[in-house]
Amino acid sequence: MKKSLRVLIVEDSEDDTALVLETLKERGYNPVYKRVEIPEEMIDALRQSPWDVVVSDYTMPRFNALAAMRLIKEAGLDIPFIIVTGSIGEEIAVRAMKAGAHDYMMKDNLSRLSPAIEREMQEAVRRREHRQADDELKNSRQQLRDLAARLNSIREKERAWISREIHDELGQLFTSIKYELSLLRKRIVKQEGHSEAKTDIEERLKTTSDMVDTAIKTVQKIATELRPGILDDLGLMAAIEWQASEFQQRTGIACRLHTDLQIVQLDHEQATAVFRIFQEVLTNIVRHAGATRVEIRIKEKAGRLYVDIKDNGRGITAEERFNPKSLGLLGMRERVLLLNGEIRISGASKKGTHVHLKIPLKAGPPSASPEAGD
Repeated sequence: MKKSLRVLIVEDSEDDTALVLETLKERGYNPVYKRVEIPEEMIDALRQSPWDVVVSDYTMPRFNALAAMRLIKEAGLDIPFIIVTGSIGEEIAVRAMKAGAHDYMMKDNLSRLSPAIEREMQEAVRRREHRQADDELKNSRQQLRDLAARLNSIREKERAWISREIHDELGQLFTSIKYELSLLRKRIVKQEGHSEAKTDIEERLKTTSDMVDTAIKTVQKIATELRPGILDDLGLMAAIEWQASEFQQRTGIACRLHTDLQIVQLDHEQATAVFRIFQEVLTNIVRHAGATRVEIRIKEKAGRLYVDIKDNGRGITAEERFNPKSLGLLGMRERVLLLNGEIRISGASKKGTHVHLKIPLKAGPPSASPEAGD
């Protein structure tokens, strides 16, 4: 039984077309074909039917093989393309192969035509399978990123809720306890006498009051670390300024912020992602850099937000930058990808580490301080 083969023949000679078809029939094919000789005919043929292979003359009065290959590429198709011509020089053959031809041969020797078609059809199948696998992998990665974005969003909402509950409920409770202890202490002080028991009670009340003060500060610290209220109330720039100041006070590492920005065109989730990346960079500096100074520069240019963070520490190594176990760096890269941005991390021995962020801005509720919006 003969094998079906859909052949698009780019040829101005009916006799040469018949020669190609006869060769294919002799090799066990039952060719279904269409002959075209001008660009408009080929465009129609590509739109109307799928083709297994294109067999083309190299040059014709109103068309040529190079132009035919361009039309196939413009149509987004991957079809084996074989040149069958009367004469072709080596230089022209190389040019044709570079342009996308899969093989070429002379019209007076078509013995390789059928083997070439079979080989290139198999290669086309492999390319399609490879593209399909690539597409599936890209879709899988995108689904994972979408899931990560969703999980980040849920986590931030939960952190914001827990932060509010801790601040409002526990904070108010401790404040009430503090107030009651203060009243109790005042009543004891007003009582006459200075017995040892009274003195002991006063001291215990003071100690308990101090413990409540510590608890209130701890609650405020936990609530702030879970979700800094300044990020929601005053915006990204105010939150970064606060974080830089808090970092310097807590670690003793000099932290200088250079920026003229007050308003940043980032929505709530974008601002949160940039702030979390900033926090992670500072955390890495404390843990690994051994730095004494951090310089932060933030600017907006051509619809993008640029954030540069440099320290004067030991400098991150290439091995550390690409270590798959560096979950902090991986998390930063994933957040940047979700923002359609770019991150570049570089380091030099004893000259510090440089983190460069580039985030596209988009229209939406800006992240800004109230003063910037006035």
